[in-house]
Amino acid sequence: MNETLKVLESRRSCRNFKPDMVKDEELQAILKAGTYAATGMGKQSPIIIAVTDKATRDALSEENRKIGGWGEGFDPFYGAPVILIVLEKKDVVTHVYDGSLVMGNLMNAAESLGVASIWIHRAKEEFESDFGKAILEKLGITDEYEGIGHCALGYAAEAAKDPAPRKENYIYCI
Repeated sequence: MNETLKVLESRRSCRNFKPDMVKDEELQAILKAGTYAATGMGKQSPIIIAVTDKATRDALSEENRKIGGWGEGFDPFYGAPVILIVLEKKDVVTHVYDGSLVMGNLMNAAESLGVASIWIHRAKEEFESDFGKAILEKLGITDEYEGIGHCALGYAAEAAKDPAPRKENYIYCI
């Protein structure tokens, strides 16, 4: 089977990461793959914020935890040491689709390199808040962006589970 198809079939969400930092060459390759996602009219309007600083990562986790309504001490990023935040310009008609394709590229590229991943939601709420706006301001980002998702990255602490069987009637042909 083709290597790309193997990656697409084998990628699973990871909910238990080792604390080890992702190797820089792997992280850079994953980020580059994200920039090659298809975008409406080729606008390349999404942006990716790569968070490897532990203090920032932990503050992001805490904000996400509060939005999600979980109790103290819960880490919605499951211990992943790297968080990639995908945002998209609000005024782009295809913003949710474009950002989602970036997320898919990030996760599939990670899988191809032996780096585990999971898509974590609530980026929209984070970047509508003063917390998220402060991050954008610190980075000098002035346009209006909507958070699409977080791609949590790291090395899996345990082997991925087998995929669930594909449902019946998934595909219809005409």
